[in-house]
Amino acid sequence: MSSVNSAPAFVSQDLLATVNPKKAASVDGSVDADTNKFMTLLVTQLKNQDPMNPLDNAQLTSQLAQLSTVTGVNKLNTTLESLKASYQSSEALQATNLIGHGVLVEGNFAQLSGGKAIMGVELASAADNVQVTISDPRTGKDVHTIELGPHAAGTIPLPWDGIVDPSKVNPDGTGVALKDGKYTIRVVATKGGETQTDAKTLSFDSVASVTTSAKDGVKLNLPTKGIVSMADIKQIL
Repeated sequence: MSSVNSAPAFVSQDLLATVNPKKAASVDGSVDADTNKFMTLLVTQLKNQDPMNPLDNAQLTSQLAQLSTVTGVNKLNTTLESLKASYQSSEALQATNLIGHGVLVEGNFAQLSGGKAIMGVELASAADNVQVTISDPRTGKDVHTIELGPHAAGTIPLPWDGIVDPSKVNPDGTGVALKDGKYTIRVVATKGGETQTDAKTLSFDSVASVTTSAKDGVKLNLPTKGIVSMADIKQIL
């Protein structure tokens, strides 16, 4: 009896492989790989079970339920990883839009330049009175005090023109201006006569560049503060 060839002689094996590709092997740790391992173990168990004491329906149902649980958890992990990657991409895009912008970050200094400086205060809770004191680090003396009075919780940006106490004036009647430089700042917030410990001073900086990595996520590079995260930015100016 003559045999029948499954494919004409002129059809190459490479063409057949292209038309009928083999199923890709499951990646270790994937949902398909775990499912295949579980089914292999289950089939092996059914083949080698004791005929006098076979696997009952309750045991089989329990094992299938375990398979469903493992599969569900693996799918959830895959979904979370996908969401994480999407979030990082969105955060990176948002961060690049901050390049060149001024920001307020936690710090205790104000840089006076050309008679202008920006600083800020962050209050975690409302206060009956808020007072910001500016000191000259070269002399250690307080040079100016800003009274904010009662204030709600939140971030408070503060511009400063470098003028000291208004009661001190030059002979021509103009305010006494301090020299350009870095000045230290501190805040005292009180409520009910007690000093609050959750009030923080903020310094002005600018976003120079952005770096991203799978390990550390999105980081902003500030000329003065250094490397910070998006969460460290208290306000964008």
